[in-house]
Amino acid sequence: MSKFIRYPVQAVLYGLFALVVGYFSTSPHYRLLGDSEGLLRLSLQHPGKLLVECRQRSPEELAKMPPNMRASADCPRERSPVAVRIELDGKPIIDDSYAPAGLSKDGASAAYRRMPIPAGQHQLHVRINDDKNVKGYTHDRELALNVKPGQIVLIDFQPELGGVVIR
Repeated sequence: MSKFIRYPVQAVLYGLFALVVGYFSTSPHYRLLGDSEGLLRLSLQHPGKLLVECRQRSPEELAKMPPNMRASADCPRERSPVAVRIELDGKPIIDDSYAPAGLSKDGASAAYRRMPIPAGQHQLHVRINDDKNVKGYTHDRELALNVKPGQIVLIDFQPELGGVVIR
């Protein structure tokens, strides 16, 4: 094929490809939320409390152990799962438990959930339990919300800020 025919055909094909890419970069139109919806997002990474407290070994126990293994405290590493319950207007929308990460179950529990909620006035109640040895919930936060259309409500857990944080 001669270059006088090949180059114009290539230009036309490249132009068609650019039109297809241009069309699909803006169409079909995608909307994350409806016109009267907001988004509730749970995003937390928190290590639960240790399941068992450290115990001190007796001198007899230490004498039986090899010299390089003689730590005076026996501290298991496993952590509690983090249980999360979120109620919106008195109805539970999230009620899950998140296991700790790691082979020894000694890492932080991670949770990420998102769900659309209707815009308007709501009562949000967030409860978190990070200690399996405690009945009920160890952290509790209740808040009245006025959700605007398109608003994102973030629920996080930050102990240095007092526990449950809602933004």
